[in-house]
Parts: sequence; structure tokens; C-alpha cells
Amino acid sequence: MQPFLRYARQQKEAVISDIRALVECESPSDSPADVNRCVELLIEQAKDIASPKIIKSDKFGNHLRLDFKLPGRARNGRVLGIGHSDTVWPLGTLRTMPYRRHKGRLWGPGVLDMKSGILFFVHAARALRELDVPVQKKVSLLVVSEEEIGSKDSRALTESEAQASDYVLVLEPGSHLTGDLKTARKGISGYRVSVAGKAAHAGIDFANGANAIVELARQIQRVAGFTDLGRGITVNLGTVNGGTRSNVVAAEAHAAVDVRVARAKDAELIDRKMRALKSFDKRCTVTVEGGLNRPPMERTEAIVDLFKHARQIGAEMGVDLVESSTGGGSDGNFTAALGVPTLDGLGGVGEGAHAVNESILIDRIPDRIALLAGLLSRL
Repeated sequence: MQPFLRYARQQKEAVISDIRALVECESPSDSPADVNRCVELLIEQAKDIASPKIIKSDKFGNHLRLDFKLPGRARNGRVLGIGHSDTVWPLGTLRTMPYRRHKGRLWGPGVLDMKSGILFFVHAARALRELDVPVQKKVSLLVVSEEEIGSKDSRALTESEAQASDYVLVLEPGSHLTGDLKTARKGISGYRVSVAGKAAHAGIDFANGANAIVELARQIQRVAGFTDLGRGITVNLGTVNGGTRSNVVAAEAHAAVDVRVARAKDAELIDRKMRALKSFDKRCTVTVEGGLNRPPMERTEAIVDLFKHARQIGAEMGVDLVESSTGGGSDGNFTAALGVPTLDGLGGVGEGAHAVNESILIDRIPDRIALLAGLLSRL
């Protein structure tokens, strides 16, 4: 592992320069033209070692697959890296939150989530090429354009690419300032609970009305009770709205529900409970829409074996890698649910994803690149 680490240290300034360029190319999910500009920049940054394939989207920015040209004749299978080019930050964020290098960190919108991770993978592949280290499998990187808003357009693409791969390496940030790798993620479901009641004048004809807000309040109490912290199930009522005026018995009300589960069977359990909701006031009608968006990434034996590979590589560099789980989702949820061994959290080490303090630690750049190079050379 030492040659990879030495190479990554020597190339650190070049990596930082690439990260700066990608961060300063703003790419919010809802601006396809800007996402495409970011994709074209990434193609340019990797043009010496990878062949690009652009997958166009009707509604969002283009998706991209980079196929790397690496040493080694045997090509039995493939290792797939996964990332996303979009960020949560709107255009113009750089004016108030500029890229900067300060106090041992790189700061800026998208630097942690997840432009640094994408470039770590590119530079890991470049290390293999420059050091003439043969790989046993093909190496590709899939970069989708709308992960931050649910991956509805790219999910089928991600699943198809994963099914054609032996391993998936997800370039989302590591956990905490220690950069822990992720071997489990919760699944995510989203529901909309709607109540239809009957409007009436609150002063003249109150008894003839059926208040949808009151009915929804009762449903909220019931739904909140589905939380089971011991099983890793959380049910959050995120938004509530309804009614028209204070002197009108509300004819309608709605609530948005976020559900996180550690196991697929619990997603099915909560789904059954949500769809079984019945009104307390029989004059009201309760409707439930939605369902599972991302299946859970469960900690399987294959995922643990992949983590052990990474931990051994880290040990050879003097880096103690730890596994972690998280309630947040990634596209790794999709690939792991297909049974493809998936290791997540291999990207930047830092803090502040989706926050004004988004940043990565500069001194962790070399070992992350070396870790990825080691995985690509040994898998």
C-alpha cells in the first residue's frame, strides 16, 4: 500500500486543484444545464484514463459512466464506483459560501457531498495507471444527476449497472471526522396521509361538519406510535396542513410522513400499518399514498467481508478504519438490496454535508485515494 500512499501524497495538490474546479462548477439538482456542465468538466478531468458514456435524462442532468483504461489483461467481472454530480445548493451559493482552503480543510458547497469522493476514485484509478499496477476486473464509475432528490430517474440505471458488477464502492462521505465506512443504511419510505371531511359554518352549522383536521390529529397520534426505537424504526410527521379559515369546519387536511427502517421486513410491516389506517369519525375518509423509496442497506456477510478488505488495506497504511451505520440513504441502498456486495462512505472525510460548514480534511485526502486504489487492485 505504501506506493499508493506515496503517489497520493505527491499528487495532493493536483487533486485539490481538481476538487476546486468541480466545487466551483455549481450543480444543483434542479438545474440540468449546470449539472451537464459539471459532467463535462468531470469527463475532461478523467479524459486521459477513462472513456465516457453519457446517459441522457429527459427531466434532469445527464448521467455519466466512466470506463477506466487500466493495466492488466484479465477482465473477469467489474468493480463499480457510484457517485452523484448534483448538490443541494442553489445557484449563486458560491457568492456567500465560496470555495476556500483554510485551517487544514477545503470548504465549499458540495465539497464533502460528494465532489471530493468522485475525484478520489478518478485519482485512485490514475494511481493504478501511473504505477502500472494490474487490476483483475474492469473498473467503472457511475455518476448520476439527481441523487439528492430521490434518484427516481436514475434508480433503474444504477440497479442495471450494479447487476453487471461484482462489487460496488459508494463514494459518499465517511461518517464523522474519523471517516468511518458504512456497512448499513436505513431504508426510507415516504407517505402522504390525507383526510377528507365535510365543511360547515363553525358558528351556525358546526354539528353538520366533519372536521378533517381533528381526524388527522387522531391519525397522527396513531402513526407516531409506529416508532420502535429498539428495532430501528422511526416514523416522523414532517409537515401538516389543512383547512381554509378559522370559522370553517375543515374539509381537508394532509400530513407528510418520513419512515426509516433498518430491515426490509420492517418496511413491509409499517407499510401494512399505514395502509390499514381507518377513520375515527366515519364521516371522514382517510387516504394513504406513497411507500418505500430506498430499501435498507442491510449489513450482510458479503458487505462485512468487503469491509474487512478495506480495513486490512487501511491497517497497512496505519489507518484504523471503523464500520458504521446511518439513518440516511444513498444509491448504495439500491445496490445492496440486489445482493451486490456494497461498501459505502469511501469519499471525503469531513463534516457539514448540506450545511454552511461543509468541508473536508486535507490530510485525509491521500489515504482515501490509496484506500480506493488498494481496493481496485485487490478485488
